Amino acid sequence: MMKELTICPSTLKKGFDSYSPVAIKRLFGGEKVSHVLDFGIDQFRSQDIVTHAMKKISVSGVQEKFPAIVKNGKIRLSSQDERSRYILKPAPWDETIPTRKQIPANEHLTMQIASQVYGIKTAENGLCFTNDGQVVYITRRFDINDDDSKMQMEDFASLSGKSEQTGGAFFKYDGCYEEIAMALKRHVAAWVIDMERLFELILFNYIYGNGDDHAKNFSLIRIGNDYRLAPAYDLLNTCIHLDGDDFGLSGGLSPNIEKSDVYDHTGHPCRLDFERFAMLIGLPESRTIRVLDKYIEIPAGTIELINNSFLNDKMKRKYLRIVDERTKRFIRKSE
Repeated sequence: MMKELTICPSTLKKGFDSYSPVAIKRLFGGEKVSHVLDFGIDQFRSQDIVTHAMKKISVSGVQEKFPAIVKNGKIRLSSQDERSRYILKPAPWDETIPTRKQIPANEHLTMQIASQVYGIKTAENGLCFTNDGQVVYITRRFDINDDDSKMQMEDFASLSGKSEQTGGAFFKYDGCYEEIAMALKRHVAAWVIDMERLFELILFNYIYGNGDDHAKNFSLIRIGNDYRLAPAYDLLNTCIHLDGDDFGLSGGLSPNIEKSDVYDHTGHPCRLDFERFAMLIGLPESRTIRVLDKYIEIPAGTIELINNSFLNDKMKRKYLRIVDERTKRFIRKSE
């Protein structure tokens, strides 16, 4: 049975038994929407509508993404002839991940921390629930115009000419973040502003344990006549589910910067490594310092959101422990 809520399943603010007014405005454009779905994800798994949906929305190879719309105050899967404005992501069906049912709440929490605590521009998002209480992540698509036309958007794997045909099954994990930064500089006129956003997103992913920040999880989107860095999406603390590397790209920050003594001795980068990376990609020092100083300690807002999140208590503790460990790594002084 679905439990009664006391926290907004979008903003994670206390005192709400469904979406708060702020969530209704940001996520649903002012329309009051039920947080309970009229269908169960698992029971739809083998039906044609889901088979079609999975093929239609296979964005980055992760199958469990379903196109959805909101109609008459209800969230439902979109049909073949409807333009979806939302994406639903239930827990993966891969039972080799013991904590898989916590993944939607993890992604939601991480996205809310990025947006609320650090001011990172993200896709609007929240949680919804099947009538038996299964948690489903919902995000509003930012690549759809008011007239239902689709904005031009391209991820950095495509911009770099990488594909499964040219680079094999793991092509999106090849390369380094310097390559993404240089591609951004080539394609974005106001590149300094977006370079700061990219730099912070790379640092945020490091501190918050996102080992899946590969080249397809960064994109450019066309706004008017210009390309800009797209809002952040697919942010989650992968380390609470699986052991992984510090970065989602095999080459890390860049092979073209000297590693700090800390990095050499421990295998993990510190602030000095990010300072050198910022210099390499042309980010002005004032912007670099402004970003780095935000991550020298865990903000109270992060702790509050973790406590209010829909993770279970064990995963909340693990999430905070990983962020604490990463923060301590980051602030270590290099000799």
